[in-house]
Amino acid sequence: MNFKKLHNIFLIGIALCSCFSYAQNIDNKEVQDLKFQEYFFEALKQSTTNNYSKAIENLEKCAAIDTVNLAVDFELSKNYLLLKKYYEAEVFINRALAKDPKNRHLLKHKVNILKAQRNFKDAIEIQKQLVELKPIYTDELVLLYIQNREFAKAEDLITKIEAKALTTLKIRRFRNYLTNRKKLNKKETIPAKNQPENTSIEALKNSYKKNKEFKTLLKILSYELENNLFELLNLDSKNALELFPAQPILYQLNGFALNKLKKYNDAIDVLTIGIDFVIDNIEMELNFYNQLIISHEGLNNTKEVLKYKQKIALLKQAN
Repeated sequence: MNFKKLHNIFLIGIALCSCFSYAQNIDNKEVQDLKFQEYFFEALKQSTTNNYSKAIENLEKCAAIDTVNLAVDFELSKNYLLLKKYYEAEVFINRALAKDPKNRHLLKHKVNILKAQRNFKDAIEIQKQLVELKPIYTDELVLLYIQNREFAKAEDLITKIEAKALTTLKIRRFRNYLTNRKKLNKKETIPAKNQPENTSIEALKNSYKKNKEFKTLLKILSYELENNLFELLNLDSKNALELFPAQPILYQLNGFALNKLKKYNDAIDVLTIGIDFVIDNIEMELNFYNQLIISHEGLNNTKEVLKYKQKIALLKQAN
């Protein structure tokens, strides 16, 4: 066999090997893509059945196949948040945002992570980015200012919204809430006939005046609730919100008292803000919805009544 023939056979051999290698690479990529899809959809399935740890296991397998996939980072962050593993949730949402910094869904999720940690200050900064992208998110920024006790900033922002004729029902309720809050500066008194005569409750009230302990406050409010002292319950729970603004039970009790006093609009204002403080407490969330139903029934808002009844049904179904 001469040199020319040997050279041709060698070239053919190289070509065949290259084709085989190329085909093998295509096959491997297809296999990896199929595995990725299998793991990803299994993760979604596990997450919907509240098996968040299993979902994370499958998402980690996805990440091993595709290290830069934004959807995997997002889903990992969501599942870690549901497990209350806030550090991990932040790590993965930050990774996702590094790839797509103006993604509204990612930014909203980061706000949720920060709110779950009561980190309203940082949540406000992220919410500002959302407002720049879409002004419709201004309502949530107002709420965050209220939750962070930056009432002047909340009022200024509401004024700007009103000046642009962009007021929503939520904004009107926030305005009402802030207006009612200012009334606390005026001394509100309860008629003597409605004051409790029980010496033990008076002792609790004196103790609370000195120490401002939350446990003592709850005993006072429980007494007023059990004895149908709704005017007192309204006043004391409203005052307590100045000291304990992140306690959802106070909003719930204040809303309950306002409903009993047939001050339905005021009740809706308080309950709408308070429900946002409820985290991982299904029973309390249901109580808020039930009170909102009572408020809207009192105002004959049948559409809103139906909306909150549907929320209750979905919440019960999911749990």
